[in-house]
Amino acid sequence: MPPNARPAAFATANQHALATILEASQTKSIIASRDIFDISGTKLWARDQPVSSSLQRKLLDRQLRNPLESCLLAEDGVNSQTLVQGAQALLDGSDPLAALLKPHAARLAAEVPHLPLHSVVQLLLTAGQASRPETFDHALRAMMLAGALMAAGGGSVAELRLAMLCGLLHDLGEMYIDPRFGEADADRALDFQSYQHLVVHPHVGQLLIAQLTNYPAAIARAVAEHHERLDGSGYPHGLHKDALSPLGRLLAVAETALAVLRGRKPYLPRISVALRAVPGEFDLGWVGHIADASRAHPALHATLTPQDVTARLAHLDHALKAAQDGATQLIADAETGALKDALALAQHLLGRLRAGWYASGLWSCEGLDALDAAEVESIEDELFYRLQGIERAARLRAGDLPSADQRRLDLLCDTLKDGAA
Repeated sequence: MPPNARPAAFATANQHALATILEASQTKSIIASRDIFDISGTKLWARDQPVSSSLQRKLLDRQLRNPLESCLLAEDGVNSQTLVQGAQALLDGSDPLAALLKPHAARLAAEVPHLPLHSVVQLLLTAGQASRPETFDHALRAMMLAGALMAAGGGSVAELRLAMLCGLLHDLGEMYIDPRFGEADADRALDFQSYQHLVVHPHVGQLLIAQLTNYPAAIARAVAEHHERLDGSGYPHGLHKDALSPLGRLLAVAETALAVLRGRKPYLPRISVALRAVPGEFDLGWVGHIADASRAHPALHATLTPQDVTARLAHLDHALKAAQDGATQLIADAETGALKDALALAQHLLGRLRAGWYASGLWSCEGLDALDAAEVESIEDELFYRLQGIERAARLRAGDLPSADQRRLDLLCDTLKDGAA
């Protein structure tokens, strides 16, 4: 990069990232690794000076000569030994994740010390560990699970290290959004207004890695894709399978698996159910490795009676039909291309849910026993969650609409919310 060039995305200090760094500086030694200047050449902070709240005031709305992240250093922060200790704790753990990791424990443990930590990444991981420890724990878990999947797929040493770095770095972009919207499992609970904040984090993470580090481009691309889906139902760009990289596909599986383990029913077989609930969402090559591990794990446990599960099936069937019929009627009256595009997306995603309905045999679930009810209940949970997500995806695709079309979209979204309730 030419000496006077500045990555536009980081020309000013992000308020949320800076607040996290400053909070971490209360327990960690974070200093300026070089003099910090604004774009006009005014010196704002001296090299080797510890960061403090005074820096936050000086940076307010100032364009910087160099990105703030490249000017700071965490002297006693996250390092290779931190990662080794965290990895060993996971390998020695008793939660379901350990069952996925242990077959590859030796390879994973051998490669952790060799993962390169760029100074910008080291700074942000340190800030996360100190002020948002749950995000650092999630990064470690993703690092290990991504590595285990690559090891199960027979990846080389280089491929294994790339996968582990992708897992470690995949959510760095969350530090740049309001922490209320960056919680590890927030995307399963947020309303649309909050969801709009969350969906940018893969893109921010991509920019961060591409512009401020020297990691391979494949890592930045995979980070950008970790919430995308092969059938186009993911975010932030709704990419389809031909546009997604192998590492991006791997990360999507790892991220979804970890989301299930953070939920209220953290069973290993439930991960396999979630990944297969809607055919065509995930790369079956990576899903297969988790399915293989699930077979040796205790069976699912139902929380509802077979009768209750059957009643939920009827509700889901009605909700899907009402939403599909509503989208078909509304698209004929749509006045703008934006609404037609959003409704077409909703129709596509509803069709994918119906495909999951048929592929799972949910249409013929009379006389369920307790074991069958447990698996059907898990599939239902995933399909209801996907139904909720269609509302957010349609609103995101539509953007700002004229009032008449906005009312039409609201009608569909009300139907989707009623169905997911």
